[in-house]
Amino acid sequence: MSLSYRVATVFGIGHLRPASGTWGSAFALAAGVVIDRYLGAPVLALATVAVTLAGFWACRAQLAGKAGADPSEFVIDEVAGQWIALLFPAVAFWWRGWEGFMPYPGWVAAFVFFRLFDIWKPWLVGRADARGDADGVMIDDLWAGVFAGVAVVVSAGAAHGIFLR
Repeated sequence: MSLSYRVATVFGIGHLRPASGTWGSAFALAAGVVIDRYLGAPVLALATVAVTLAGFWACRAQLAGKAGADPSEFVIDEVAGQWIALLFPAVAFWWRGWEGFMPYPGWVAAFVFFRLFDIWKPWLVGRADARGDADGVMIDDLWAGVFAGVAVVVSAGAAHGIFLR
């Protein structure tokens, strides 16, 4: 097995069944919460950039000459997208000087919204998925992560009544 395949499958996590994408997102969530807690939101941001770049490399290497392929065992895109979604609450708490574990609703909402947008594939998520190339494998999950992060912020604002002020 090549290094690019190991990276694309997140060292075998993508082989877990059923719902390999959900397993990849769950792993990403757990790892992201640990990174945020012990190393901080800036390190999570750097890790997100690193995983995104590694994902583009691995997908391009593995899918060269395989137009339209998006193997279900490739979950590096879920890790990148989930970490983008998690960055929204992580950075918000970091910015406010939060010192503990990210409070419960933030990371749960990031997971739920990311899975929703990754499966539903609205607007830009679906357009990226329809590209049918290696970059599309990554880009649709990056968009799903951005949509999920925005949904987390809007939900937090609604839950805390900031829209009523």
